[in-house]
Amino acid sequence: MAESTRAVERALDILMCFTRNEPVLTLTQISERVELHKSTVHRLLATLVNERFLQRDGNGSYRLSIRAIELGFSALKTSNLIELAVPYMQRLSNEHRETVDLAILEDAEVVYLQVIESPQRMKIAAAPGERLPAFCTATGKAFLAFMPDEQVRRIFKKGVRKWGLHTNLSLPGLLKSLRTIRQRGYAVSEEEYEDNINSVAAPILDASHRPIAAIALVGPAVRLPSERMTALGESVKATADSIAREIGLTP
Repeated sequence: MAESTRAVERALDILMCFTRNEPVLTLTQISERVELHKSTVHRLLATLVNERFLQRDGNGSYRLSIRAIELGFSALKTSNLIELAVPYMQRLSNEHRETVDLAILEDAEVVYLQVIESPQRMKIAAAPGERLPAFCTATGKAFLAFMPDEQVRRIFKKGVRKWGLHTNLSLPGLLKSLRTIRQRGYAVSEEEYEDNINSVAAPILDASHRPIAAIALVGPAVRLPSERMTALGESVKATADSIAREIGLTP
């Protein structure tokens, strides 16, 4: 096997070490997993950091960086997720007469892939490609609820500031709310990102209960009061589960 091919395989082995449960690894941990000498792993890590596939934290640990995330985003956009999700999103929008959107998580932000606008005159709609902070949006919290606490802390620190009337600036408070979201299967945001705007979102989970996307229903707070959120949450969750089954993520 050519040396260049072997180096590529080793680099890919290193990237595959990073998982949902272990998003941050040390040189020693990576060396043990790929069964290579630390000096060899160190050289490969330096290349991956230089090419922006990995980033090195201040304590010397490593995590996936923006380029690896961009590759995943590109793969998702070219898959049939959007095509298969749209009929379910349209049905949900028709039922509740509110805007429904589909998004993924990219670093500390949610990125919108598709939007079905409300038929009502007063409506709220993000544009495909628009980015919003994850920690204070229903869509973002739907992702965070199924991620390790360590990763949630990192995302929270990146985006934390006052956005809406009820933005939660407490990390312990956020972690507590995420446990509730994980149990019931959907997230709610009541004027957290923007005043007078409420939303409810649910993750599209794979067979390992990892969120690969999320759908949300959003509208004016006057039409989406607190007492309506439970029924809407169950409806959004059922739609997300149907999409997951449609694209073969769950049995």
